[in-house]
Amino acid sequence: MPKELKSLGSKAEESESSNWDAVECIDEDTSELTSVDPCMVESESSESESSYEEDPDRTPVSINMEENCDPKPKFVRTASSKSDIFISDRTPEDFATWKRIIRVDAIRANAEWVLFARNQAEVSKEKALQSAISVGLKDFDHLEPYMIYHAARLVALLEAYALYDPEIGYCQGMSDLLSPIIAVMEEDHEAFWCFVGFMRKARHNFRLDEVGIRRQLKTVSQIIKRKDSHLYRHLQKLQAEDCFFLYRMVVVLFRRELTFEQTMCLWEVMWADQAAIRAGIGRSTWARIRLHAPPTDDLLLYAIAACVLQRRKLIIEKYSSMDEILRECNSMAGQLDVWKLLDDAHHLVVDLHDKI
Repeated sequence: MPKELKSLGSKAEESESSNWDAVECIDEDTSELTSVDPCMVESESSESESSYEEDPDRTPVSINMEENCDPKPKFVRTASSKSDIFISDRTPEDFATWKRIIRVDAIRANAEWVLFARNQAEVSKEKALQSAISVGLKDFDHLEPYMIYHAARLVALLEAYALYDPEIGYCQGMSDLLSPIIAVMEEDHEAFWCFVGFMRKARHNFRLDEVGIRRQLKTVSQIIKRKDSHLYRHLQKLQAEDCFFLYRMVVVLFRRELTFEQTMCLWEVMWADQAAIRAGIGRSTWARIRLHAPPTDDLLLYAIAACVLQRRKLIIEKYSSMDEILRECNSMAGQLDVWKLLDDAHHLVVDLHDKI
């Protein structure tokens, strides 16, 4: 395991005896990772991102996403020249819980990535076992060496992130977001900082108060309402107009509904839009470049709305409860055409970006 992650692991051990009064993140300059610009560069503040500065009274997030949160958490964030320093009132027990759940989720990771990461797929059994032992991974006897190695990397990096951002720590679903990243990035330290950049946008999905999730689901609901009032009225009739049946899609950015290759396509288009916004490419400039959808921070939400609209007839004619719609959404894995999804999403952006 790289030096950077070993140093983080040692901090976890030290915290057991010091009640974790403070956790300092590793001193790393993220600008070194020029090869992963789409997910490394911090996005500008927008309505779709809950920044630290804009939301200082953020509540800590637990693994089980329960509602009983502390209205005044003891958490502050200060800036340094190279990295952020987090101070949290998290306890060693919190970290112990995260460690346990991280290992369960890592063992359960799927193997779709293998076809796209041959070097990792050919890892030796000796190296895989050494990696597993180094992070204390257990119950992996049924796994092939490449899956053991993948699980060990997930554990190391997710524990490192829990130390880096103790307010979020670890919540189920974060392994879904990290797994594709480590599949295409072989160096752990690069994958870690890429994940940190990714989580700057996604971390509000894992907040206990669900403010970020609710805002996004409300946006999806508004897109559906403006595009298809008939479908929206049917959802109202089923008391499903809040679109909570799409919760999982929002949390893990379509990762469980799309294949590995499809996920990479969707995420890269989404990152390209965000990069265009950061570069200052506005709607008027975009119109001169191409007569198509302007860049948006919410492309994912338009894609989710497009997914629902593609099934409007089925939902209206056959489903009479939100539970039935939820089952339909949870059974979409492997059935989606990502290019059709993106085309429909871009058409929605063209029609509605100035109305939502």
